[in-house]
Amino acid sequence: MMYNIIFSDTALRRFEKLEKNIQTRITAVLERIKVRPTHFLKKLVNSSYFKLRVGDYRIIIDIDFENNNIYIVEIGHRKNIYKKF
Repeated sequence: MMYNIIFSDTALRRFEKLEKNIQTRITAVLERIKVRPTHFLKKLVNSSYFKLRVGDYRIIIDIDFENNNIYIVEIGHRKNIYKKF
C-alpha cells in the first residue's frame, strides 16, 4: 500500500528555497517512506507529529493512516525546526 505525500504551503515554500542537492536527498527519502512510513519515522515527544531525519535537516510529518496520506507539515534545519513544535 503506497501512501500519498502532501506538502503544506509553508513546507513547500521552504523546500523550494533549499539547495538542489538537499532537495534531491529529501525527495529520495520521501519516495522511500511511501511504502512503510512508520519504519523510518520517530514520534515527536508530547506531539502527534513524527520527525524524519535527512542529514542536518528534519521533516515534521503527520500521517493519516485511514486515507493513506503523509502530510509534510514543516521542513527545516535541525537547529531551528524544534522550536515550533
